[in-house]
Amino acid sequence: MEKIHVVLGVDIGGTNTAFGLVNADGKCLLKDKISTQSHKPVEAFFERLFTQLRQMQRQTKSEFVIKGAGIGAPNANYYTGLMENPPNLGWGTVDISHHINQHIKVPVVITNDANAAALGELYFGAAQKMKHFLEITLGTGLGSGIVVNGEVLYGSNGSAGEMGHVIVVPDGRLCSCGRRGCLETYVSAEGIKKTVLEYLEASQTSSILHKKDSAEITSKMIADAANEGDALALKAFDFTGKVLGKAAADAAAYFSPEAFILFGGLAQAGELLLTPTRASFDRYVINSLKGKVKILPSGLKEDEAAILGAATLAWHEFFKTN
Repeated sequence: MEKIHVVLGVDIGGTNTAFGLVNADGKCLLKDKISTQSHKPVEAFFERLFTQLRQMQRQTKSEFVIKGAGIGAPNANYYTGLMENPPNLGWGTVDISHHINQHIKVPVVITNDANAAALGELYFGAAQKMKHFLEITLGTGLGSGIVVNGEVLYGSNGSAGEMGHVIVVPDGRLCSCGRRGCLETYVSAEGIKKTVLEYLEASQTSSILHKKDSAEITSKMIADAANEGDALALKAFDFTGKVLGKAAADAAAYFSPEAFILFGGLAQAGELLLTPTRASFDRYVINSLKGKVKILPSGLKEDEAAILGAATLAWHEFFKTN
């Protein structure tokens, strides 16, 4: 039986957890997902994950040799190996390495999902051959992974890269972090929804979104409306891009990156978001960087990106594949 060296990539989410086995070439050879069920003990979660993984392995004709594990998780601390009281999970602080090693004895490395996505981008996505870039993940919230000299920047305590929690509107929208006016309250799936709801309440402009129940509106629904030429939805994307572009221009002054790469559900809107973001960035970026910084869509496959990013973390940490 053929032996294939792989690492285990796991992306732990509040609702679902994606996992898979990835080789050094970035090929996701096995993949699946389970419901996270964080209302149950964390031990039960890992038992279900490895039970499913073993079942998948038995159904193949290859023998996978798992060399390590990379875990992307909310509030994951690269230095300590702990997932520290993550929001939307009821597990408190979790020693990820301990629980993984109850099932397989391999080295384990963890980080948050944005840092994992940045490494996936560096090896296999739009940032190949780059050494300096920022990955911006646009999901329910906004995360960012900062790569400097080909390495993720973790900072003194592992929490660097919280671009979503820079204040862009003083005393603005209330953020989950407890402050007001954070970037993610304006630029994220939830952020653009809040913008649309404000427009719907204040505007008499005809919009197909007026017919929707406010609780049902999603960022994809807003993108679909914008693609149909809906003026209010287009206005929301224009505003969102302006805010993101200005924030990126400020970040560029600190890091002088080669590119900002946009990843995640909201980024799937493509040019609806990219065009106003680029225009705003060009308007606000420092003169010495004009024309030198790209704003690009992710080059990772959406359905594999989370697994690939987490697995790449392990390849990068333990085996330095580039």
